[in-house]
Amino acid sequence: MPKTIPLRQCLGCREQKPKNELIRVVRSPEGEVSLDFRGKAPGRGAYLCRNSACLKKALKSRALERALNVPIPEEIHSRLLAEMEGGDG
Repeated sequence: MPKTIPLRQCLGCREQKPKNELIRVVRSPEGEVSLDFRGKAPGRGAYLCRNSACLKKALKSRALERALNVPIPEEIHSRLLAEMEGGDG
């Protein structure tokens, strides 16, 4: 029997995609928000497509803040955008 591929929903475009095609945004137990390109970091996670348009859309609609249950300051917005645009994903 083939192994099932877990699906996750992108916060930007709201499409269901295989987990390995998405980037996880994680809130660590200490409350720090970062991008998790491997999908293994501990903490609460939310998923985004591998393009900055989905990240911008999720930030604009505050979907990321709702999913992670933490207010996201402006400097974190710009850091996440810079990481995604120049990241290793």
